[in-house]
Amino acid sequence: MSDNIFRAVQSTLIYIERGGAYLMLHRTKKENDCNRDKWIGVGGKLERDESPEECMLREAREETGLTLTRWRYRGLVTFVSDVYETEYMHLFTADAWTGELRACDEGELAWIDREKLLSLTLWEGDRIFLRLLDTDEPFFSLKLQYRGDALASARLNGEQMALKPTAIQ
Repeated sequence: MSDNIFRAVQSTLIYIERGGAYLMLHRTKKENDCNRDKWIGVGGKLERDESPEECMLREAREETGLTLTRWRYRGLVTFVSDVYETEYMHLFTADAWTGELRACDEGELAWIDREKLLSLTLWEGDRIFLRLLDTDEPFFSLKLQYRGDALASARLNGEQMALKPTAIQ
């Protein structure tokens, strides 16, 4: 086995839908959090021998108290950064669950109307995949390349996307 084996973080991100809103997590409680003060869906890193679906269900239950009963695997997002490890994020939406919403130890949970999402403090790349979810794009592969916290490049299904000038710093 080669010593040059590439390893990357694998994670899940879930946008739980209720009516015209997503359950969002305002990341305010963890120290040294790369997502500090940003709004994101719920989710986290895959554990050993866990499938993306198993991770998604576990993370949703741990962070929200909800047991998801209906979901869709929407896409794979590859994050490349000059600061953080490369990450492959499995993106899901869910619209049915059992249980009661409870407080999260990583931040505040809130139902946010989909029309208001883009006004929140988000990663620039999250704005891209939230638009793809909003237009019900078929399963997609999105590669996001960051320099620091600034989005430098985005490729959707292998095709370069035009970025707004404000997205590149």
